[in-house]
Amino acid sequence: MNLEWKIRRFEALTANELYDLLQLRSEVFVVEQNCPYQDVDGKDQKALHLIGEDNGQTVAYARLFKPKDYFEEASIGRVVVKPTYRDKKLGHILMREAIYFIKSQFNETKITISAQLYLKKFYESHDFIQTSEPYLEDDIPHIEMRRS
Repeated sequence: MNLEWKIRRFEALTANELYDLLQLRSEVFVVEQNCPYQDVDGKDQKALHLIGEDNGQTVAYARLFKPKDYFEEASIGRVVVKPTYRDKKLGHILMREAIYFIKSQFNETKITISAQLYLKKFYESHDFIQTSEPYLEDDIPHIEMRRS
């Protein structure tokens, strides 16, 4: 694996980068999770886009938000790893990169996320703590989690 990380503002994304990240999000969040929902939600323009590429192919991705653009604190969302790369612990690398970029780009250490409930232990391994009761988002159980 020859992993390269890119951080892009929305207006700096190339058409191919945008296509690839939307394709990956659709592959996992809509098709794999069998959850029709409005992925293009008007928040991409506010986010920094963290893209992990292996030999030019988008294999990991997350949106990063400064405080008040999604939650009161900085936030990470649309955390996704290409299914064929999940055996490489890439999700953990992606979260470490996302936390690092929030610190370096926004000078923030407090981060709030809306996590799918089944990933609670994964996010706890990155020092996130559950701060809400479970709730449904697009018919999938979620919890709010915070990291300080």
